[in-house]
Amino acid sequence: MNMRLNRRFHRSLGAAAALGLAGVGLSAVPAQAAEVQIDILATNDFHGRIEQDGQAAGAAVLAGAVESLRAENPNTVFAAAGDLIGASTFTSFIQQDNPTIDALSAAGLDVSAVGNHEFDQGYCDLIDRVIPRADWEYIGANVTVADGADTGCDTDTEIAPTWTEELGGVTVGFVGAVTEHLPELVSPSGIAALEVGDIVEATNESAAQLKADGADIVVLLVHEGAATTAVESATDPDSDFGAIVNGVSADVDAIVSGHTHLAYNHSIEVPEWAGREVTTRPVVSAGQYGFNLNKISFTWDTEANEGAGAVVGVESEILPLTIENDEGDFVPNPIYPVDGPNATEVSGIVAAAVDEAEELGAQKLGDITADFFRASQNATEDNANPENRGGESPLGNFVADVQLAAAQVTDPETQIAFMNPGGLRADLTYASDGENDPDGNVTYQEAALVQPFANTLVTTTLTGEQIDQVLEEQWQPEGAARPELKLGVSAGLTYTFDPAAAAGARVTSVELDGVPLDPAGEYRVVVNSFLASGGDNFATLAQGSNPSDSGQIDLQSMVDYLGANSPASPDYAQRSVGVTWVSDPAAVYTPGDEIAVDLSSLLFSHGEPADATATVTLGGVEVGTVDVDPAIVDTTDLVGRAEVRVTVPETLAAGAKAAEESALVVELAETGTTVTLPITLDLGDDGTDDGGDENGTDDGTENGADNGTDDGADDGGADDGDDNGADNGTDDGGELPDTGSSGVIWWVIGGVAVLAIGGALFAVSRRKGSAPDGGAGGSAA
Repeated sequence: MNMRLNRRFHRSLGAAAALGLAGVGLSAVPAQAAEVQIDILATNDFHGRIEQDGQAAGAAVLAGAVESLRAENPNTVFAAAGDLIGASTFTSFIQQDNPTIDALSAAGLDVSAVGNHEFDQGYCDLIDRVIPRADWEYIGANVTVADGADTGCDTDTEIAPTWTEELGGVTVGFVGAVTEHLPELVSPSGIAALEVGDIVEATNESAAQLKADGADIVVLLVHEGAATTAVESATDPDSDFGAIVNGVSADVDAIVSGHTHLAYNHSIEVPEWAGREVTTRPVVSAGQYGFNLNKISFTWDTEANEGAGAVVGVESEILPLTIENDEGDFVPNPIYPVDGPNATEVSGIVAAAVDEAEELGAQKLGDITADFFRASQNATEDNANPENRGGESPLGNFVADVQLAAAQVTDPETQIAFMNPGGLRADLTYASDGENDPDGNVTYQEAALVQPFANTLVTTTLTGEQIDQVLEEQWQPEGAARPELKLGVSAGLTYTFDPAAAAGARVTSVELDGVPLDPAGEYRVVVNSFLASGGDNFATLAQGSNPSDSGQIDLQSMVDYLGANSPASPDYAQRSVGVTWVSDPAAVYTPGDEIAVDLSSLLFSHGEPADATATVTLGGVEVGTVDVDPAIVDTTDLVGRAEVRVTVPETLAAGAKAAEESALVVELAETGTTVTLPITLDLGDDGTDDGGDENGTDDGTENGADNGTDDGADDGGADDGDDNGADNGTDDGGELPDTGSSGVIWWVIGGVAVLAIGGALFAVSRRKGSAPDGGAGGSAA
C-alpha cells in the first residue's frame, strides 16, 4: 500500500513542479487556464500477457506507451475495465499472476473495474492478496457483501464502488462494475457471500454521488461489452451491453468497456445532452491482451456553464501498441519507446518472471501421439481456428477421461466425468516448440496452459434423471453469453440429442457402457470445483448428494495421468450425436418403407481425421452409404451432418418375425463414430420356421398335416414339414405311402387345399387392413 501512495505522490509532485516552473516569472498569468485537457488511457482483458507475443505488445511496451503519453499530458489517468489477471499465459499463471500485478503497478495503472477473472480464486484471494499487492484501485459498484454474510476473509473492507483523481484542477470520478453474469463465470462457492447487482442501477447511484461530491467528469469502467464491433450492437436495448449504454444516466460522460475482447470506438448521442456543447458519449473498448490502448480526451472549460465549468469537447481513438511489418508479423509500435524509467522497470519484472517460469515449466510430464484440440468455429481474419465452446472436442473428452481416472484413486465408485469448455484455455499440441521440446513431448508449462485455474476435483452422486438434466443444461439460458456450452464427457458415457427439439427436451438417450441410464439410479460423478458449485449455469451439478472434495488439483491430475499413461492418443469417436427423425421413429417399418433421419455432430471441427462417407446397415445388412458434410457450424455442435434415407429391402433376413426390434446403424470407419438407432421391422412370413410350432408346421397344427401348399411354403417345398416326417418336401404332397384309402386321401387333400387358399386370402386382407398402423402381418393364424 505504501508503494501505491509513494508512486502517486511522486507523480503528483512531478506534475506540480512542472506547473510551478512554467509559471516562474509569469505572475500575471492566471493560476489555471480556462481550458484543461484530461486524457483517459484505458486497457481491458489483459489476462497476464506480460510478454510480447505477436499482436500482444507485452507489459513493457504498454508501460512505455503510457509513459510517453503521460509525458505529453500530465493530466492523464491510466484505467482498465477488468480481467487484468486470470486465464493468463504460463509465465504469469505459474506465479499466481504476481508478475502481472507488479508489472501493471510499475506501468502506472491508476484504477480498474473488477472483471470476472479477478474472482477466479475466490473473493478472499482478491480482497486479501490481489488488491493489497496492486498499486491501483480496484472498483466495483455492483458487487457487495450480502447483509450478514461472513466472507471468511482476513480483510474486512469491501471492494470500493468508485475512485476519484484531481488533475489540473478538474476532478475525475470513476465508477466500476462487473458483468451481471459473474455467478455463471466463476465458482459460485468462491463468491457465496457476495451479491451481484444491476449495473445500471449501481452506476447511476454512484455517478450521482460522485457529482454531488464535486466530480466534474465521470467515467464508467464496466466489465461488460458489445457482441460485435458495430455501433448497433453497442446500442441494442435487448443485449446486456445495450441496456447499459441506453440506461446509464446523463451523469456518465464516457464508458470504457471490456469482457468481449473486441476493439471499438463509438460516439453515441445522449438525448439528455441536447443543447450542450458536447452531445455524444464515447463508448470504447481496447480489445484484448494489450493489443491497443483507448484514449479519450476531454476538454474542460472552467469558465463555461456560468463559471461552474463544463465539458466542451471530447475525442476518442484506438492506439495500436503493435504494427505489422513487411512480412505480416506484429512487432511493437516504435512510437512508444521502452527506455523510460517505468518501462525499464517493467522489462526487469517480465525478464525475472520468464526465468522463473522456464525453470518451473520445463519439467516433462509425458508424451502424446497427436494434437488434442478444442472445438473451432469458422476462420476469421485474425484467427484461423477461433474457439467454439459449443462444440465437442477431443481435448474436452480427454480431460474428462483424465479427471475420471484421478477421481477413481480417491473415490473408486466414480463412473462419469464432465469437463466445462471454458476451463480449457489452450490446445495440447504435438509439434515441437524447440530443440529441448521434441514432437509429442508434454511439459508442465504446456499442460498448465490448458488448465490454468487450479480447480479441485469434486465427486458427487447424481441420479440418471439429474445427469440427463445436466446434459440439457448445455443449452444455455436465454440471454447467456453463449447459446451452448458443450461438456467434455468421459469414455463410456454416450448420448443422442435432437438439436431441433424444444428446450429441456433435446437429450433423447443416454447410455453408460452401452446400458441406458436408469432415471432413478444413482451414479458417482466427478467435476471440477467450478462446475461442482453450479458454474456456467450447470445448476444441477450443485444438487448432487454426498459431495466430496478430493483435494486433487485439476492440473495435477493431468500431471499424474501422463506420467502413468504415456503416450496418450486422442479418441476421434463422437460421444454425443445429433439425431433428428424425419420419418416416425416409433413406426413399424415393412419392406418398401423409407426410414429417414438427419444426423449431426459426427465429426470434430479443428482438422481432425474426418470420414467423407458413412456406412449404413439395417438389421445387420449393409443397405448403402451416405455423405458426411464437414462444414463448420459456429457456436453449436452440429459439425458432420448426414441425411440418412434407407428403403427397407423386400427380403432382409431369413427367419425374421413380425414386428421384430432391429437396429439402424451408421458407422464412420476412420473416426470410429457409430450411431445405433432402434427400429421395429415387420418383414412378413418368408416360409421358413418363423411362425410354426415346435414341429415346424406353418398352420399352427401339431401333426405336420400341411405339406407345402400356398400358405407359407417356399418355391421348392423343401424343409416345410414337421419333426414326424409327415412332409417329404415335395411341392404337391405326393409320393405318400398308399394305405388303400387313396381316394379318401385325395378328397381330404383337396379340402385342405381349399381351406388353405381361403385362409391365405383372409390373411392378406387382414394384412392390408392393418397396414396404416404397422400391422401384424406375420404368420397366418
